[in-house]
Amino acid sequence: MVTSASSDPLLDAVRAGADGRQLLDCPLPTRFRAAHLRKDEVGLFDGQTDKDVRRSIHVGEVDMPELAPDECVVAVMAAAINFNTVWSAIFEPVPTFAFLEKFGRQGWHGARHDLPYHVIGSDAAGVVVRTGAGVRKWKPGDRVVISPAYVDEEDHGSYDDGMMSETQLAWGFETNFGGLADYCVVKANQLIRKPAHLTWEEAASNTLCAATAYRMLVGVHGARMKQGDVVLVWGATGGLGSYAVQLVKNGGGIPVAVVSSEEKAALVRAQGCEHVINRTELDLGEQGMRHPKAGRILGEAIRRRVGEDPGIVFEYLGRETFGASVYVAKRGGKIVTCGSSTGYRHEYDNRFLWMRLKSIIGSHGFNYAEAVEVNRLIALGMIHPTLSAVYPLERTGEAARVVQTNRHVGKVAVLCAAEKEGQGVEDPALRERIGEHNLTLYRRR
Repeated sequence: MVTSASSDPLLDAVRAGADGRQLLDCPLPTRFRAAHLRKDEVGLFDGQTDKDVRRSIHVGEVDMPELAPDECVVAVMAAAINFNTVWSAIFEPVPTFAFLEKFGRQGWHGARHDLPYHVIGSDAAGVVVRTGAGVRKWKPGDRVVISPAYVDEEDHGSYDDGMMSETQLAWGFETNFGGLADYCVVKANQLIRKPAHLTWEEAASNTLCAATAYRMLVGVHGARMKQGDVVLVWGATGGLGSYAVQLVKNGGGIPVAVVSSEEKAALVRAQGCEHVINRTELDLGEQGMRHPKAGRILGEAIRRRVGEDPGIVFEYLGRETFGASVYVAKRGGKIVTCGSSTGYRHEYDNRFLWMRLKSIIGSHGFNYAEAVEVNRLIALGMIHPTLSAVYPLERTGEAARVVQTNRHVGKVAVLCAAEKEGQGVEDPALRERIGEHNLTLYRRR
C-alpha cells in the first residue's frame, strides 16, 4: 500500500479525532512521506563553501519499519527544525550514516536503522497509533510530544542519569525514523503528554531546546541555579537562549540577555527580561567578541545593568564567546556549555578560571525526567513556546535553510500530518488564561 498525506485512512482518522479502537481498525501504511537524506549524496558538498541544505533534504516516501516490543508508531502532526538537522544535511562533522551503520551492528533492532536513507528530525508532536507488545503506559489515541533522548533501559548507566549511558543516542540524528515525517518510530520512554493548551506546531517546537536549557540551568547535573542568581544568556532570542531567559526569570534568577540587534533586544524585553545587551553597540570593532578586551568591556556593561558579575554564564556559541564567558563569570561562578556553534576549539586565559575558582560544566541533552519536568512547566503556562515560523513538510529544506543561515528567532516548525496551523488545542480555557500575547510573541514579531 502506497499512501500520501491526503490518501492515508489512518492519518484521516487521526485528524478526525478518532479514539484508540478506531485507530487500530485502520491499517498501518507500508510507506509514508518523510524528509530524508540519501547515503549516495554524502559527498554532495565536497569543496563547496555554501552547503545549501535545500539540495540534500528530500521529501518523498519511505518504508514503514518493523516495530520493536518497546516502541510506538506516532502520527506526526508537526515537527521542528534544530541545528542538528542542519548538521545532518551538510554531512558534518561526520555523515549521520556513520551513526546508523554503528547502530546497525547492535542486532536486528539497530539493523532496521542502517538504510540508504535517513529520516531526520529530533522534535515532534502527534498521536500514538501503534504500540509494541512490551509497551504498558501508552496506547493508541494518546496525544504526545517526543523527547529526542534515545536511551537503552537495559544499560545500567541509564539508571543514574540517562545521559550517562554509553549507548545514549539523539533520535532523528543518530537514529533513523525521526520526526520530520507523517509517521515516526520512538521508544516508549521518549513519550510525554502533550501540553493541552498548545497547537501541534507549538507543542512540537519546545522539547529539545527547552529541556537542554533546563538541564543546563536548573537540573542537578547543570549549574543548579538558585533565586537571585545573575545569569548571562548568549544568543537570547535563539532556540536555546529564548527558553533560557524564561527559565531564569521563572526560577527567580536575573537574566542578562545578549543579542545582536535592536529588534532582538525589543523581543527579549517583551519576554520580561529587563537587562539586555546589544553586542553590536559594544566598542569591539571588527574582532567582535574575540577582541582582547572583550571580556572587560562586556563585564563593565553587565555591572552597569545589575551591579555585579554573573554567577552563571549560559554558553553554546563556543569559540567566538568562550574567552569572554570565562572572564566575566564572578569568583566561584559557573560557565555551563552545551555546544560550540561558532567553533569547537576555544581559547581563554586560564588564570581567570583557576585563580578565581570558576567552573566549566559540560552539558549534553537531557534525561527523560528533565524532559518531562520542562514540559510540565510548559503545560502549567510558566514557560511559553518561542515559535516564529511554520513551513509545510514539502518545504522542510527551506525551513532548515532559514536555521542554517540564522535568519530566524526562536524555533521553526514544520507541519506534517496536520492540515493547517492552529489545530490540536485541547484546553482553550487554559490557553485564554495564559494569553495569546504570551504564546504567540515570537510569531507576531
